[in-house]
Amino acid sequence: MTANQPAGVRYLKRPAVVAGDDLAAIEARVRAIIDDVRRNGDEALRRYSLEFDGYDGALEVETAERQQIVDSLDPGIREDLDYAIANVTRFAEAQRATLQPLEIETLPGVHLGHRVIPIDRVGVYVPGGRYPILSAAVMTVVPARVAGCKEIIACLPPKAHPAMIAGCIIAGAHRIFRVGGAQAIAAMAYGTASVPEVDKIFGPGNAYVNEAKRQVFGRVGIDQLAGPSEIFTVADDSGDAAMIAADLLAQAEHDVRSRVGLITTSEALGQAVLAEIERQLQTLRTREVAGAAWRDHGEIAVCDGEAAMIAYSDFIAAEHLQVHTRDSAATARKLTHYGSLFIGPLASVVYSDKCCGTNPTLPTMAGARHSGGLWVGSYLKVCTHQWLEPQGVAQVAPHAVRQAGNEGQWGHQAAAEYRLRLLGINHRLP
Repeated sequence: MTANQPAGVRYLKRPAVVAGDDLAAIEARVRAIIDDVRRNGDEALRRYSLEFDGYDGALEVETAERQQIVDSLDPGIREDLDYAIANVTRFAEAQRATLQPLEIETLPGVHLGHRVIPIDRVGVYVPGGRYPILSAAVMTVVPARVAGCKEIIACLPPKAHPAMIAGCIIAGAHRIFRVGGAQAIAAMAYGTASVPEVDKIFGPGNAYVNEAKRQVFGRVGIDQLAGPSEIFTVADDSGDAAMIAADLLAQAEHDVRSRVGLITTSEALGQAVLAEIERQLQTLRTREVAGAAWRDHGEIAVCDGEAAMIAYSDFIAAEHLQVHTRDSAATARKLTHYGSLFIGPLASVVYSDKCCGTNPTLPTMAGARHSGGLWVGSYLKVCTHQWLEPQGVAQVAPHAVRQAGNEGQWGHQAAAEYRLRLLGINHRLP
């Protein structure tokens, strides 16, 4: 138990101790790639595409090819893409409508406010990965379009499934490049002859992509640093063991490093889920991946009561958090740390991953303690402004003069006094 871990928790299964990636080696390799792309631009991108992907074709997906890719899309895939895009758009538009400009007169003659401004040019990274996850493009491109970003640049690994390129096109990306890995992040951060420099980079990726985003942060904005996918379920003794096991394995199949778990007040349910997972793994076609994730990163924690269950769930701060209790809505209101919450047994993470409308790009590694997930607001800037009338200067400036003098900032004091003299205002404070 760590120093901050809540009491009243015992384990039926704990994650195995597994050696992690060589982070120092990844950091050094990524730094070299970024420096190479900064110096050599497109030449470096082509070299890495050939080295890592065996690809030596064009960097950009041009207009004629874009149309061909969309026209050749399987009708069922096109229908599913359109359905997901419509749902994500609908929710993003509703979220955008909650963000309004502000104008307020806080004191007589003192006017403050803010504007909500789209980021000009954004870059989205759409990972290739183990599966051609069609929603990956939808979830990063659609909010940018709804936010009103002037230009959306998408990068995908050179051998990404054509349907993923189609997803970028239909969702609204303006330009699309067959560039993957850390070199894609470097290209979007610094620009090359082909790939434009962007203002902020979005999208998940492997350890190299994540490290590249970390290293270019400051040069550009980034959405977040995310690790492998996570799902936890909080449940009492009313939980359905077979359903919970199926949900955990669904997320486990993402990657052998996926973190999956059950937090429950019922040892009997915990034991039943353990048995169900082993049973379902026997026939799951992705059991090689899901089984490794469960073995190495799976967890079942039994808590002494609801309070301990809530406290432990908030300590974990899972990326995806399902609530399966007798009164799931009441339990949900008590939870505060999660990336996205799935209330009741009918609300599966799978629906959000694919098409229901909420964004599954969420904080991992307990990042939900301080951050939410990707949403339309991630593509917007809230920028303040102010303007003063003479009566406002008469109230604010004398305090600024005195405070600046007390701090020894004589230039600040002089700037404030100038306006007082200009307006002929006595600035003595009582």
